[in-house]
Amino acid sequence: MNILIAEKLADAGVELFRAQQGWNVIVSNPKEYQNHLADADALVVRSAVQVTREVLAKAPKLRVIGRAGVGVDNVDLDAATEAGVLVMNTPGGNAVSVAEHTLALMLSLARRIPQATVSTKAGKWEKKSLLGSELRGKTLGVVGLGSIGREVVKRARSFEMRVVGHDPYVTSRIARDLNVELVELDELYAQSDYISLHLALTPETNGVLSAEAFGKMKDGVRIVNCARGELVDEAALLEAIQSGKVAGAALDAFSKEPPPPGFPLFALDPVLATPHIGGSTEEAQEIVGVRIAEQMVEYLANGVAINAVNMPALSPEQYKTLAPFLTLAERLGAFASQIASGNPTAFRVVYRGKIAEGDTNLLRAAALAGGLTRSCTEKVNVVNAVQIAQQRGWNLAERHEGRAGHSDSIRVEIETDSGVTAVEGAVLPTGERLIGVNDIACEAPLCGHLLFMMNADVPGVIGHVGSVLGRNGVNIGNFSLGRRELPGGAPTEAVSVVSTDHMVSDDVVAQLFENPAVKVARAFAIA
Repeated sequence: MNILIAEKLADAGVELFRAQQGWNVIVSNPKEYQNHLADADALVVRSAVQVTREVLAKAPKLRVIGRAGVGVDNVDLDAATEAGVLVMNTPGGNAVSVAEHTLALMLSLARRIPQATVSTKAGKWEKKSLLGSELRGKTLGVVGLGSIGREVVKRARSFEMRVVGHDPYVTSRIARDLNVELVELDELYAQSDYISLHLALTPETNGVLSAEAFGKMKDGVRIVNCARGELVDEAALLEAIQSGKVAGAALDAFSKEPPPPGFPLFALDPVLATPHIGGSTEEAQEIVGVRIAEQMVEYLANGVAINAVNMPALSPEQYKTLAPFLTLAERLGAFASQIASGNPTAFRVVYRGKIAEGDTNLLRAAALAGGLTRSCTEKVNVVNAVQIAQQRGWNLAERHEGRAGHSDSIRVEIETDSGVTAVEGAVLPTGERLIGVNDIACEAPLCGHLLFMMNADVPGVIGHVGSVLGRNGVNIGNFSLGRRELPGGAPTEAVSVVSTDHMVSDDVVAQLFENPAVKVARAFAIA
């Protein structure tokens, strides 16, 4: 396992990787890390490295990208997902550091601390011209009430500020617990003396502070941005400050970093600027460095995806419960794809029992990953399975049947231009097991070398199969049978799943068809 660390990471995080037996840790830098991409199984970045489609193309073995921080706008998520590469981050790891920096900038705006420092060091004593204002009694508008926004709220309360917030993804109960009044964005603009941004960068939030937004604000409002530079229309902010609409702005993030020489906002006295250091504290870097290493170890060693941003994530507890069903779903998908005939047009998953009551997105992805493996040359896993299936025009569907009358089971149906193939499985004390094919009960293992057959239910078929396998030196490990019966008990067709010690060759499969009762015979392996 090769772990490529492309940017500075806390020593404790590096040592955690090195402590894993058999893992090779490559500590590099943004200028040289691409020399090691070809062999990398995992890539650790912060904010300097841009993980583009071209970078991913150089890393065919890559399984996971870990971003030691919150934002992942330096990673091409679409390209990573297409490549089947999991992307994870560490939300909240630097929340306190960014929140403290936010309050420090607000205080600096209120008391004009940077200007006072420059003036005093220059030998001046400008007490009257450096008159400030208190935070007490002012209204703070917090846009985005995630982990950082919430920490800002807590600290603003100690300054006796009134806090209003806007976040469409936060419930009224959480707002109540924070003692924050949830308001619409326009109302926040109209009420706030200070506005602090704590949003992720998305197409919807890009340029959220626009000329139109500034027009809705109080005269004399002050802006603080410790999130992403692209959230603010910098030209509109320049105009708003010059007109007096905005009394001051404190910026820790910019649309281009570092800003180019002659950046217009830097010429304005009411603008304070820091070089994106909100999360740059010893404590925060230690936390995110160790946390991303812990998460990546958990994923690479145990398959648990914590804080994943391009697939449904599970907690370790959830994974422990769901893991056997993930394996079951993937193996059922693989089994169904091996025995189905024709070109697939639809893929359905049916959940029965207790598992039907939870979030099944990851189970669906696992079943699809298994179903696609037979026909895909590219890497297919739970990260990119849904995307690949949609690109192929498959119609995806799920059905949840709940507990009533059902034990926990998963059914996978593949519809092709030749008909529908359905397989069902369950997690039994003996492991993940097949329990039915096309509504014919048949219990068999779902791994190893398998031979699947469908035949007319007539005498002599089992003997024929045993004879063919025996004379070709194929040892049988398990032989499972099932048959469909018409009303009144008349048999019509039978299925069999044979586990063998080695793969059954095409030549041996051809010999099975010498018995005219044999309609289908497929040999394959499931890992």
